[in-house]
Amino acid sequence: MRQRSLIAITAALAAGALTLTACGSRDDKGGDSAAGGDTTVVIGVDAPLTGDLSALGLGIKNSVDLAAKQANEKKYVKGVTFKIEALDDQAQPSSGQQNATKLVADKNVLGVVGPLNSSVAESMQKVFDDAKLAQVSPANTAPALSQGPDWNSGTKKRPFNSYFRTSTTDAIQGPFAAQYLFNEAKKTKVFVIDDKKTYGAGLAATFKAEFTKLGGKVAGEDHVDPETKDFSSVVTKIKSSKADVVYYGGEYPAAGPLSKQIKKAGAKIPLVGGDGIYSADFIKLSGKEGEGDLATSVGAPIETLPSAKEFVENYKKAGYSEAFEAYGGYSYDAAWSIIEAVKKVVDDNGGKLPESKDARSKVIDALKSVSFEGVTGKVAFDEYGDTTNKQLTVYQYKGGAWAPVKSGTFSG
Repeated sequence: MRQRSLIAITAALAAGALTLTACGSRDDKGGDSAAGGDTTVVIGVDAPLTGDLSALGLGIKNSVDLAAKQANEKKYVKGVTFKIEALDDQAQPSSGQQNATKLVADKNVLGVVGPLNSSVAESMQKVFDDAKLAQVSPANTAPALSQGPDWNSGTKKRPFNSYFRTSTTDAIQGPFAAQYLFNEAKKTKVFVIDDKKTYGAGLAATFKAEFTKLGGKVAGEDHVDPETKDFSSVVTKIKSSKADVVYYGGEYPAAGPLSKQIKKAGAKIPLVGGDGIYSADFIKLSGKEGEGDLATSVGAPIETLPSAKEFVENYKKAGYSEAFEAYGGYSYDAAWSIIEAVKKVVDDNGGKLPESKDARSKVIDALKSVSFEGVTGKVAFDEYGDTTNKQLTVYQYKGGAWAPVKSGTFSG
């Protein structure tokens, strides 16, 4: 995937959130750096910190930690020190719901960044909304989370006032991939596979709808269990279908082995997926057979954005051993949207934080009007809590890494 800066961090990172103390050392309780004041505000983080998707989850956590550290160093919100509380959801909805309940119970938590998975977000949204606790995901792409279950029929209704996201949705990502494959890569016959999860099934459906609308043919469809790494049955179907491309709705732990097995079976066709496969770990798992595969991801390549230069440098200086991965910039911007909202609440209240119950609802109100230039570009939210930044990029696995081949917005 993108060329990323890698640097050392303590081994305690994987076990939980880290704190930077006033003197710059770390302990295992949270993520603030130089003391910014006498009131503590906690930014929760929920992501898979262990398991198959931990590469993405740790990138999310580290980037939020960096935002908290820098806000404290700058004394950005007078009288406030930011800390993070990072919880591991293991990409499981039940764990996410438990984590949401735990974060709600901490009166110092005024906003949460996460989760990674749309299915996990579904389990958390009501818990946060009932407590009037803001949630800003850097990675969720399922449209229904912000626009309601009937979004695809044209009836959009925001189900939870507390939910926001800095990544764009699959209503745009799937069709963007379809347009690239049909119009530019000249692929006309696709085999569509998904993992039956909220993210994967939804992404595959939006891709299929646009691909067929453009005139493409669906050579076959199937579902896989991402926990099973033997995909011989579906690989046989793909090979006999004569498809010239495979579209996979799901994540890299299954996509990588699936790609490898497709090529080894003799079907020399690319596997294409969304941001869930855009990871260095896909390259490891698919091996040399994966060369030529494609992935879409939200936003423009971080390294091409002047706005991201400082983030990349500061991430390198901060001492993290894991890459910031696909969602680092979006996580950093999500954390800063909460920090900006807290600042507005403090400024509007005469320079001090209101009582926690009032502060939480006021942070949600402040998020609605947040607008600033972030790492990923302009950070602002529309009436559904979705990002106003609709840019996407197609990447290709070549030369042992992900390389951008096209950036733009969906023209629907």
